Amino acid sequence: MATSPMRETNLNAASDPPALQVDRVSAGYRGNREALDDISFSVEKGERVAVVGPNGAGKSTLFKAIVGVMQISSGRITIYGEDTHRSHTNVGYVPQQSAIDWSFPASVFDVVMMGRCRHIGWFRWPRKVDRDFVRDILERLSLLALANRQISELSGGQRQRVFIARALAQDSRVMVLDEPFTGVDQTAEQEIIESLDILTNQGITLLWSTHHMENAALHFDKILILRQRLLAFGPPDNTLTTANLRDAFGPSLPVMTPGDDLLMFRLDYAGEGTGNGSD
Repeated sequence: MATSPMRETNLNAASDPPALQVDRVSAGYRGNREALDDISFSVEKGERVAVVGPNGAGKSTLFKAIVGVMQISSGRITIYGEDTHRSHTNVGYVPQQSAIDWSFPASVFDVVMMGRCRHIGWFRWPRKVDRDFVRDILERLSLLALANRQISELSGGQRQRVFIARALAQDSRVMVLDEPFTGVDQTAEQEIIESLDILTNQGITLLWSTHHMENAALHFDKILILRQRLLAFGPPDNTLTTANLRDAFGPSLPVMTPGDDLLMFRLDYAGEGTGNGSD
């Protein structure tokens, strides 16, 4: 699995704080099980980071902690130097498709407009500037023709792009996407990746959990390998190694390294680890 050259994504000035700083963070659920154990890493403005690991590794827990909807037991998370509980409006969250009620009677336009709520204010109607803003986002993500379509009628790839559009409507500076490739075909995967290029060109920092190692290697600046602990963090060439992948997915993982490429055979890891299946 050969990697492609990465873009120059470190857009921070020397004096700017990191876009995301996770410092010795631990978090758990009832029964005191630590889903995350002393995690530390830093992400600069505009970088793309793929978060990989088996089910139950803590990926969704990490994202919920970054967004500020889950209490951490120790450590600190900051967005551009501010505690995540004060800066959560700077973070856009695209959850797993299974966590969304797709039967909710809302159009594509309505869902994206929800991202403007904090700009509009409570109990106020969207202004013309808000409607124009949403239409511009829909056009950039090739969704304008679907603006009046009910979200229940969309394909998996279209649904993911709608929630990327909603996060973009928030004016998010950091965006986390939880398994956006789940339930979509190869064409939809490519459409989602192209949508991310738009976000990157605007300097938005991206964290994305995935089991697709090839996409992680080809389209991301850094890989974070997680299994309750941080096992590796850095460029794909340095992190996607046989040793690191077997530490994450288990010693029985079949990995081959023909020449300079790395081939990882996909296995079903459901139930492995200590999570509830949502990580």
